[in-house]
Amino acid sequence: MLTGHQTWTFAKPPVILSTATVVGPDEAEGPLAKDFDIVHGDLTIGQDSWEKAERKLLEESTKLAVENAGLTNGDIQCFVAGDLLNQIISATFAARTLSMPYLGVFGACSTSMESLAIASMIVSSGYAKHAMAATASHNCTVEKQFRYPTEYGSQKPPTAQYTVTGSGAAVLGPEGDGPRVTSATIGRVVDMGIKDPFNMGAAMAPAAVDTIEAHLRDLGVEPGHYDMIVTGDLASVGYSIARELFEKHRVPIGQTKYYDCGLLVYDVEKQAVQAGGSGCACSAVVTYGHLLKLMRQGELNRLLVVATGALLSPLSFQQGESIPCIAHAVAIESGRSG
Repeated sequence: MLTGHQTWTFAKPPVILSTATVVGPDEAEGPLAKDFDIVHGDLTIGQDSWEKAERKLLEESTKLAVENAGLTNGDIQCFVAGDLLNQIISATFAARTLSMPYLGVFGACSTSMESLAIASMIVSSGYAKHAMAATASHNCTVEKQFRYPTEYGSQKPPTAQYTVTGSGAAVLGPEGDGPRVTSATIGRVVDMGIKDPFNMGAAMAPAAVDTIEAHLRDLGVEPGHYDMIVTGDLASVGYSIARELFEKHRVPIGQTKYYDCGLLVYDVEKQAVQAGGSGCACSAVVTYGHLLKLMRQGELNRLLVVATGALLSPLSFQQGESIPCIAHAVAIESGRSG
């Protein structure tokens, strides 16, 4: 049901029955390496193009998530997925392989929580018994499409971010053991006029704060309601701006632990990742790998994941357009009391 203006609350919260995460070599060198299911030692993933490698990541994570749930592909009534490539070809081609009913979505790097919110709504409403949400990104495909091909070796400013090579998937059902998705806040498009594709954190931070404020307002809760609030991929630049905006808007973010997936997935002091991580897989692998592991271990009871996305395209950038951004929030609870 709709609560407030932008938030869905699920009367029958769907259960996250299983998850799976697959990452590349840079992510394997980061602090969360032990929390990922499959780690690849090179960026090609045994394929002859970066795009095929990205698709392979998504196929691996979805296959493993279904297996971890003790299900088969035929048990999944809806596959909700998207990615950053033109015409979301990684998700669409993976759906061709999986042969599941498919809904393709695009929210740029917010796709992880957009897909989870939609899959949750479908299961909660009874339109599917099992649904799967998934996304993927690859450092080399994104650089090739949005910036400069990796082979160019172009220099980047400190504000630039490093796209995560990986994929995350989650299978949801109406009942069972596992964390529950209790609500989702659908973000508005926010555009602060920033045009620099190497400064995504600054562009996305206002959208993240806007969605978090809407979520708290719609549900009538404060940040302390959650054990942790985590944004998607603001990295060091956007994370600092978000903190400033919380203070300016008098949002008491200090009541809870506030982190950013772009700063969790890499060691920004030791790895050459500029300001930190980004990409569809950034919030997906951190959430489905690391954060839900903490929830299963009893270290978190309530978690709010706010995935952020910059809605530009190569064409819009070439035409001098600014970068509109969005953020989608999903609340997850362990099911334990307390």
